[in-house]
Amino acid sequence: MAERSDRAPALWRRPLLRWLEGVEAGWAVPLLLVCFVAVWTLYLAVAYAGGGLHPDTLEAWTLGRNFAWGYLKHPPLMGWSAAAWTAVFPLSDWSLQLMAMANAGLALFFVDLVSRQFVSGHKRILVLLLLMLTPAYQFHAQRFNANAVLLAVWPLATWCFLRAFETRSTFWAVAAGCTTALAMVGKYYSVFLVASFAFAALAHPARRAYFTSASPWISVVTGLAVLSPHIHWLATTGASTFTYALTHANGNTVSSLSDVKNFLLGLLAAMSAAAIVWVLIAGTRLKQFPADFAAMSPGLRLLVYVSIGTIVLPVVTSLAMGTDLPSLWALQGLFLFVVPVVCGTGYPIERFYTVNLAVVTVVVAAAAVFIAAPIHAAYRNSQGYEEGRNFYAPAAIELTRQWRELTGEPLGAVSGDDSLAFATAFYSPDHPHYARPLAHQDEWGLPRKTTLHRGWAALCFRDQDDCGRWMEWVSSRAGNFVRREFTVQASLWGKSGLARDVVVLMVPPRANRDVSPESAAQDFSASKRSSD
Repeated sequence: MAERSDRAPALWRRPLLRWLEGVEAGWAVPLLLVCFVAVWTLYLAVAYAGGGLHPDTLEAWTLGRNFAWGYLKHPPLMGWSAAAWTAVFPLSDWSLQLMAMANAGLALFFVDLVSRQFVSGHKRILVLLLLMLTPAYQFHAQRFNANAVLLAVWPLATWCFLRAFETRSTFWAVAAGCTTALAMVGKYYSVFLVASFAFAALAHPARRAYFTSASPWISVVTGLAVLSPHIHWLATTGASTFTYALTHANGNTVSSLSDVKNFLLGLLAAMSAAAIVWVLIAGTRLKQFPADFAAMSPGLRLLVYVSIGTIVLPVVTSLAMGTDLPSLWALQGLFLFVVPVVCGTGYPIERFYTVNLAVVTVVVAAAAVFIAAPIHAAYRNSQGYEEGRNFYAPAAIELTRQWRELTGEPLGAVSGDDSLAFATAFYSPDHPHYARPLAHQDEWGLPRKTTLHRGWAALCFRDQDDCGRWMEWVSSRAGNFVRREFTVQASLWGKSGLARDVVVLMVPPRANRDVSPESAAQDFSASKRSSD
């Protein structure tokens, strides 16, 4: 049936077949990726209408406001990326949602660079369509954080490594070193990718030719040179990112075994839809897999070794050190399994199947945008989010209004609950700076004296006991202050939703402190009575 369809396609198939013919002409893949980014950005805009950005995305933007070679909680790449994006695009929900999906589209473009090393024509499209059936490039990507930023960096580094191993040229050796360093400043989990490159090179039959050339050593020197500013930052600031990373290494054998099991099951679940589709495409030809594997090209075999390393090495490390191992940390490496499976087939894949998969992908995307997204938005408007995203923008705007009413000046610094503080920095028209170092986000410390002198505000949800106790502690040490409560309500397309109480603490600038502690206490009591 597939062969007949390719010889005499139905009328509705012909535009899609013309599109597939444009793969090698250079326009079919970019067209697919532009449509992918546009459709899934629309999905995010509808599904999260009235819901605010994810706290991880707001954190990335907050970090990037001050350029540094490292940050107290994360390596710097996600902050750099958000800063570069918002230097061009406006500060809005749609802008950062577009950033997240553009990162996913760029990731798929780099995956295609890997695929074209082994196949041509519509098989390249098939790889991308299968990956679009995984949650990595839509739902995982929308939480733009240290994990999501690796979606694009890992395939880029892999492509450069493959080229460096094959050509052993200085250019590709330098490129491999630069991109692996970029992966490391994305997230330290990338050490498993770097180690997998070394493992794959050692396991490959051409290892002697590679290691006796200058290529691997040029890559090592280049990578260390590119990493040197971050390494210097680590050495001079106390390596707080490592301290934060080591908080995940507090388990035991039992918990590690459970994490490893969930890690593997999570990756299998993420790949399940793509795997089912591939079984339907290959059919009885799956029995040729052992022969196809044995006949794999040297470059594809190298990629298989890399894929094995990215699974085995984290599992061994988790069991040995008792570390956490969420499957979310490895989603950026799913392409390492799809590319060898599709590109390693010794039999032709008819265009019939690629066209069918393209139609399925379009139907799924359309259902997501026009059915799932409005339902999700309406549900969250009435039920809310665990992190309180519905209230980020109204809380930020109300705090800014009250601050200006109290001081007559723009709000310059904010802290309190991290998510609310990040959101206030983003959604407030004053865009105050986050005032409490991220390394101490769980210690609930007092802001610096200079911050208090310039004026500062903090906010928490009323039902956050830890944050409330911290606010009481700060009130006893901050001098003159004003403490108030107000209620914010979610809203979606003119329909009111869930409501929640917010407590704010405002310390006016020193030059503007005409509020006595007694009047501040009365102000708080009055606002509390009005809110009750």
